[in-house]
Amino acid sequence: MEEIIYICKTMAKVLHNVLLAVLRPIQRLPLKFHYFWGRGFSWLAHDVAGYRADVVTVNLSRSFPERKYKDIKKLTKAFYDHLGEVFAETVWLGGCRGDKARFYEGIQIETEGVEGLTEDFRKGSVMILNGHFGNWELIGGYMQAICDRSGVMTEQDVAVVYRALHNEFSEEFFRRNRTAVQSPDFEGYVESRVAMRYVLRHRDERKIYVFPTDQSPYGTAIARHTLEFLHQPTQVMLGGATLAEKFGMPVWYLGADRTGRGACRLTLRKICDPADGLTPEAVMERFYALLEADICRNPANYLWSHKRWK
Repeated sequence: MEEIIYICKTMAKVLHNVLLAVLRPIQRLPLKFHYFWGRGFSWLAHDVAGYRADVVTVNLSRSFPERKYKDIKKLTKAFYDHLGEVFAETVWLGGCRGDKARFYEGIQIETEGVEGLTEDFRKGSVMILNGHFGNWELIGGYMQAICDRSGVMTEQDVAVVYRALHNEFSEEFFRRNRTAVQSPDFEGYVESRVAMRYVLRHRDERKIYVFPTDQSPYGTAIARHTLEFLHQPTQVMLGGATLAEKFGMPVWYLGADRTGRGACRLTLRKICDPADGLTPEAVMERFYALLEADICRNPANYLWSHKRWK
């Protein structure tokens, strides 16, 4: 029995490697090509398959109760167009491995607030909280751009926390993609279950910790808080805010607006300093207020197909 399991795992790994190898030349194709099939994906997801259409409609309707049905329909279509571009850029990103210039040529990035973040980093470690606003799969590239423009921070100072996927192929694909812009020896891709150990191990170093923090609380998440977000009671995780409080880090918000096809604006806003004495719950209240303001300004830019409210 053990031999059969071993053989199956070996065959699955070989198949995963073959699929990844087949994907590589496709990922190297121009971004315009990927946007072309991304439009097709949007059409299939919205008009043919109705991918999570009920979830999207309910989320939008409850989040914007003042909007009429025709407005919700327009927002729904705009969201699926955005989702197609997110998928297209995500696949294309893998083709930027070892070629940072290609990423910067494909995605035009404006930044705001980098100077303030840099000043905080000069003093010690910093916590950045972000959500599924813009293309969250490009966070590795976004952080690389922020570091390059700071003139002080480097990729080795960054640690991005993520949650491991159950499917081995998906896990390997996204790991390679999310770190494509970084060098091969990049070690700042940190699984959420070992985040505390990672921070403890590097507590004497200056680090920039990036926590995506608008997911529904994981089953293993002990620290939770309920707040009002987009007119709905919302359970939130406190992991990133708790670590910031424990280790005395200032907390920043990162917003990523899509300003056009292949163009975005990254906005860094400080949530608090350690001296402010905010509890993790208060930090998350401020984070979600900033995220809600961004969503209300640019609704299609958020991940409405996520089952955020369960």
